[in-house]
Amino acid sequence: MAVVAAAIFVATLVVVIWQPKGFPIGYTALIGAVIALATTVVGLSDIPTVVGIVWNATLTFVAVVLISLILDEAGFFEWAALHVARWGRGNGRLLFVLIVGLGAVIAAVFANDGAALILTPIVVGMLRALNMPQKAALGFILATGFIADTGSLPLVVSNLVNIVSADYFHLGFAEYAAVMIPVGIVSVLASLGMLLLYFGKSIPKRYDVLALTSPTAAITDRATFRAGWVVLALLLVGYFAADPLGVPLAAVAGVGAVVIVLVAARQPAFLFARAQAAPVLVTTGGTATVGAAGGGAGAPSGRVRRRGG
Repeated sequence: MAVVAAAIFVATLVVVIWQPKGFPIGYTALIGAVIALATTVVGLSDIPTVVGIVWNATLTFVAVVLISLILDEAGFFEWAALHVARWGRGNGRLLFVLIVGLGAVIAAVFANDGAALILTPIVVGMLRALNMPQKAALGFILATGFIADTGSLPLVVSNLVNIVSADYFHLGFAEYAAVMIPVGIVSVLASLGMLLLYFGKSIPKRYDVLALTSPTAAITDRATFRAGWVVLALLLVGYFAADPLGVPLAAVAGVGAVVIVLVAARQPAFLFARAQAAPVLVTTGGTATVGAAGGGAGAPSGRVRRRGG
């Protein structure tokens, strides 16, 4: 039976990585689970056990991702990225360091998957607006995806695996953070050092800060943007208070998600205006606008704008 289980696992993993003809990984995992049940590698009696292990992690993760997606629509992360670009003051290497730092912070608070999915299109748009060379752009993009994982150590909510591990070993939020925040800082610094070592020479020494629009122009919904700050502050307090009170993290994150959804639901179309593809650069009348490809009606009209001709 162990051989059958190993074979199912390996086959599922291969198809997930390979994705023949773009076959969705969710379907692959589901088929693997059905085969495991059919071959009695696992039984129906095992399902409650698994649910008991992962329910808190799954619901927390879904809530955190929902919060991050709504804040992304409100322009929260683009606003932060544009501020970071201004802090770089035209120094290419400093911009690289700051982008990596921003990615690490987003990964820590909004989980690694959210950081990679949200920040990468924003960075791509910024690089296009700045006319970064292709080799330098590759370095920024790879760094953004890489730091999303290496920066997802500090908090329980930074990674789905963190939540499962903390639940399994009965670790409180504060207890976990006390040990893993220093580890996370070392991980980010080590990653940054290696990224600079590999991509440092390809990063331009200077870039034009004035090529980017004002950060406030990135905000598409001020009420949701402001509510986001309040929700994040309350979430941080709630995470630390949850364990002493015996409240699961899923409940804390869930309340935060409900609040931000209610604020954003003032204009329902805004909730469903997700861009379905990476940004593309559209030039009109001397102004280059990075917009969503294939977004259709209701899609965001622009992301990072470049001034001048």
